[in-house]
Amino acid sequence: MSFVNTSSQIITEQAAAHLTPQAGYIFTGVFAILIFANVVGQWLKRKNGADNATISNLNARIYAWWLMTLVLLVAFWFGKTGTVALFFLISFAALREFMTLVYRRRSDYYSMVVCFYLLLPVQYYFVYDGWYGMFSIFIPVYGFLVLPIIASLSGQTAHFLERAAKTQWMSMICIFCLSHVPALMFLNLDDFDSSGNILLLMFLIFVVQASDVLQYVWGKLVGGAKIMPSLSPSKTISGTVGGILSATALAALLSPITPFSHGQAVAIGFVICLMGFFGGLVMSAIKRDYGVKDWGNMIRGHGGMLDRVDSICFAAPVFFHIVRYYWNG
Repeated sequence: MSFVNTSSQIITEQAAAHLTPQAGYIFTGVFAILIFANVVGQWLKRKNGADNATISNLNARIYAWWLMTLVLLVAFWFGKTGTVALFFLISFAALREFMTLVYRRRSDYYSMVVCFYLLLPVQYYFVYDGWYGMFSIFIPVYGFLVLPIIASLSGQTAHFLERAAKTQWMSMICIFCLSHVPALMFLNLDDFDSSGNILLLMFLIFVVQASDVLQYVWGKLVGGAKIMPSLSPSKTISGTVGGILSATALAALLSPITPFSHGQAVAIGFVICLMGFFGGLVMSAIKRDYGVKDWGNMIRGHGGMLDRVDSICFAAPVFFHIVRYYWNG
């Protein structure tokens, strides 16, 4: 028993060491905001009644943010291993949602098997191993070539190009793009302690997700003309501009936890918020093409996993390569 207790204590201490004091302060701040939001949400519910659709949606979103923040905290607590494991599971869930929506033919079965049981685990192995050379080309080169080859072996030629493109696109978005988030943990940045790389992930996730939330808030507060009603009926011009600018300001406030100056944080924050916005539009276009509102119902109040990470899918690769090009040692 003493050996087990000692081992557990060592594991706990090692895990705690991965969560830097700055990360702890940020999570404390996030939880304080969520507590405040929860109080406001319950007060509005009592004031306006439980049947108010807008208030119910707001409370569902607050609940979902509690859940997602706790999951992030647990993953980050366990450092690189926990982060890679978390995003492996996120990619798996996103892949499953994408496949469920676009999968129509039995002849595509083996292409799906390749995505789930070859491309997904191998890509995350390269991330965990820190093998940038293979991590950066495995899916865009080898996956891109293998998937249509597998599809051709079925002998089915109907809609072949469309079917091959779907599996290629699915692997790029759900596996390749998302794997750039945990890959940030393995960068060696100039004048930046690698133990603080978790702060880069927090910068990326909080800024991009804040942009999504603030676009919703500004849109509800100000209203006005829709920015792209055919793709995303709920997004307004005022909401988009207000949300992106507000999240860019948040990026400036978070610059002390990064290797960026205030000006650099503003520029990078603006770019990733913009990419997140475009990512949301692209993923909405796919949903509209298939006649659905959400990718799934995994997260109450937020739809499916892809509904939560669509903006990160587009922002993460851009952020990763900006940081690696300009700051990597």
